[in-house]
Amino acid sequence: MNKFKYLKISKTAKIRYLSNYYKKNLYIVFLHGFMSDIEGDKPKAFFKYAKKNKLGFLALEYTGHGKSSGKFTNGNISKWSREIKNTIKKIIKKNNFILVGSSMGAWLSLNQFRDFKKQIKGFLGIGSAPEFLENLMWKKFTKKMKKETIKNGIYNLKHGNFEYPITYQLIKDGKKNKILNKKINLKINVTMIHGSRDEVVPVAYSRKVLRIFTNAKKKLIIIKNGDHSLSNKHQLKKINTELNKIVSNVT
Repeated sequence: MNKFKYLKISKTAKIRYLSNYYKKNLYIVFLHGFMSDIEGDKPKAFFKYAKKNKLGFLALEYTGHGKSSGKFTNGNISKWSREIKNTIKKIIKKNNFILVGSSMGAWLSLNQFRDFKKQIKGFLGIGSAPEFLENLMWKKFTKKMKKETIKNGIYNLKHGNFEYPITYQLIKDGKKNKILNKKINLKINVTMIHGSRDEVVPVAYSRKVLRIFTNAKKKLIIIKNGDHSLSNKHQLKKINTELNKIVSNVT
């Protein structure tokens, strides 16, 4: 069983994380999706890969997610991005790292380029969903749903068997975190992986992410019949193969 740890980020808040420490080695940083955690198949697969290849590893749960403290409804992209930045500074310190972002985690990954340009040596996105709050949620809300969200400050969005508490502050904060109009000039390897049957986030979003990178060695891989989660053994093997290519280019 993987040993989870906790990092105190303020007097009242602590973040649960999973890590593998190597003083001088390259790290893999995994950032999970919206209302997800670090107990799924993806973080386990990347942790196993890092251990096998003697690489450092970090996966963390943002406040309001998994077993980290805080309420989900108090969180937003700015806050979670800040928590990631602070955790990377404390755990990874000056080591170089490769970002692996799943869904919303890809958006949060892109925000890390502001602070860690010199340390980020590669980026792998899985079903990347930058700016999804406005484009894939808010714009699809009916007038009635929008009215209720603004009036009550929250809307409980039902999707399949899940209910997502979408706060108005979360939507507004998402607009402050626009990333698709930015440019990142790093000469790194950037690979986007997307399922051809992703019904949550269109493949176009992975293409949009690639456009941000002006000097990168870019690649888009579409997994046939893959859904949004891309978590079965065959899919994870394919993702790990692509991650290994990025790692090989750095080490």
